[in-house]
Amino acid sequence: MEYRRLGNTGLKVSTICLGTMQFGWTADPTTSESIMDRAVELGCNFFDTADVYSSWYPGNKGGESELIIGDWLAKGQIQRENLVLASKVRGRMGPGPNDEGLSRLHVLNAIEDSLRRLKTDYIDLYQVHYPDNETPLEETLAALDRLIRDGKVRYIGCSNYPAWLLAKSLWISDIQNLARFDALQPHYNYIHRAEFERELQPLCLDQGVGVIPYSPLGGGFLTGKYRQNEQMPDSARASGVQKRYVNEQGYAAVGKLEEVGRNHGATIAQTAIAWVLKNPTVSSAIIGANSIKQLEDTIKGAELHLSKDEKSSLDEVTAWT
Repeated sequence: MEYRRLGNTGLKVSTICLGTMQFGWTADPTTSESIMDRAVELGCNFFDTADVYSSWYPGNKGGESELIIGDWLAKGQIQRENLVLASKVRGRMGPGPNDEGLSRLHVLNAIEDSLRRLKTDYIDLYQVHYPDNETPLEETLAALDRLIRDGKVRYIGCSNYPAWLLAKSLWISDIQNLARFDALQPHYNYIHRAEFERELQPLCLDQGVGVIPYSPLGGGFLTGKYRQNEQMPDSARASGVQKRYVNEQGYAAVGKLEEVGRNHGATIAQTAIAWVLKNPTVSSAIIGANSIKQLEDTIKGAELHLSKDEKSSLDEVTAWT
């Protein structure tokens, strides 16, 4: 497993980050713990979760993914200092008016709840899950800065931020001497490119912000299980995938990944991961897994190194203007 710096920081993270959105949803606690065990064995030192995972699943109350990770950490399978643990704040966690958002009140309450569920006294990377237009950026950044000063958080990041908002946030941090976002978690993959590459990518390069894309496999579309003129697979994410990716360009992209991957004896999914990691702004690609087998297959994408010509030929199929 390769390890890269997270942006301009000295923090080293594995090029594969284990995403845990499925924990408590499509992966039960026992399966989730076995996946985490295997991920560590394979060299993965970077796990990503959020307080809202998996609150949408019937019977869940929120925080299930964090609870599963916390129970696993408590078993002592890995020393806490050897794991880079990331979580997020923003989503609704209760019925009250202040049980969501990025206000100082909610951020300071949410971190305590996440630390309790995770059974740890600090989070390595604490990220705002998506923007909150009702809270001034200064208020959010000051609250996050306090968490770092209090030792409850090591680094901060943002997710789903447009370029203008990330740039404004970095500017506020600089002029007010507050902690700045060291990482961006964007939606980015071989098909969904323009949103990141148009403005966010040059901004992150210029400002030294680490990039940890989510959905590098397009919700499963870039695994090859969605095929033209074939029945849609029985998947919890199939409807969303169909709306976003199932079109002529999507099928052409899968075909090209298959063609390039064949030269390396690699799967479509592994080639899609390799394509994302070829981007010099990317520190780590977040992948989810419902089983050890799925994890072991996908993580091999980090070992596949595409040539410059292969990358260029892939780029042509999903080029944007």
